[in-house]
Amino acid sequence: MRKLEDFENPRIVPLHDELFGASFFLMKLLPARFMLERAVENGLLKPGATICESLSGSFGLALAMLAVQYRYKLILVSDWTIDQRLHRRLVQLGANVEIVEKPAAAGGFQQARLDRIAIYLEEISDSYWPAQYSNPDNPISYSKFAEQLIDRVGKVDCLVGPVGSGGSMCGTCSYLRVLFPELYAIGVDAPNSVLFGQPSGRVNHLSGLGGDIIPANVDHTQFDEIHWMIPAETFRATHRLHREHGLFMGPTSGAAYGVANWWSRRNPGKTVVAIFPDEGNRYVETVYDHQWLTTVPEWSGTPAEEPSPITTPTEDLTRWSSFSWNRRTLSEVLSEAKSGGDVFR
Repeated sequence: MRKLEDFENPRIVPLHDELFGASFFLMKLLPARFMLERAVENGLLKPGATICESLSGSFGLALAMLAVQYRYKLILVSDWTIDQRLHRRLVQLGANVEIVEKPAAAGGFQQARLDRIAIYLEEISDSYWPAQYSNPDNPISYSKFAEQLIDRVGKVDCLVGPVGSGGSMCGTCSYLRVLFPELYAIGVDAPNSVLFGQPSGRVNHLSGLGGDIIPANVDHTQFDEIHWMIPAETFRATHRLHREHGLFMGPTSGAAYGVANWWSRRNPGKTVVAIFPDEGNRYVETVYDHQWLTTVPEWSGTPAEEPSPITTPTEDLTRWSSFSWNRRTLSEVLSEAKSGGDVFR
């Protein structure tokens, strides 16, 4: 499975001073190909078999591209939040895209998609579920990316990236810390996402950030700091990345850039790498459309120059916010929040 391997590798782009962007065409090609290769090696994925997966944006697109090249059938389960341009492209690639209509009682649409996948796996013989949220091959695949950063940048003092399945940030951090144990890791999430303790609510899925359930691949102890970016701030940072550096990227990349740029300027002399997961083509009619942006709450407001520190991740967040996570488990952080302990120890 080497035909798409060249598209997995990011461009390492100097942005300013010691700030670099790892700019991917489609980052999820890296774990998707690796996971399928391992499944073939272990006899879990047979020629011509059906792959079933919950569609969470770019990972589904990566699977669709690989399924075409290697002649697998593909079923993707999504919900009403799916981007219509992405939906059309997946169908054109031959994927069967099913839309679930109602959220699960616990876990929302994310759990409802997984419940439907379980039915497909039972009904279709020799079907295979990559299970990106819990498959350990997801974070393992990013050892290749970590090696590239070391070769191109050298010592990395701070890594900043969006958190979804947990694979990219947790996997890359764990490998970089073999050489750089003091690496400072900043995860970027969205308000109302349960990944880092926010109360469950309606997550703005367009940005590609956040989730209704906590994937097994999210290792909270990898993170030193967490930032939550509201949509308006995410989109402003995305436009700034394009305008000032010529990088036409998606909003997850913009969120990572906004946080990394702020941290880099506060910590001169430190080498910072921001992960930019995908390009902006899927967002031409939304994030890059000025008429659409006028419908985004706070878009016309005053841009935030820096995050607001919070004392507990359970707060109601209405702007860009940050929290000192200090490489603790989620239960440790939430226990301290409940007891009113010193979360900044």
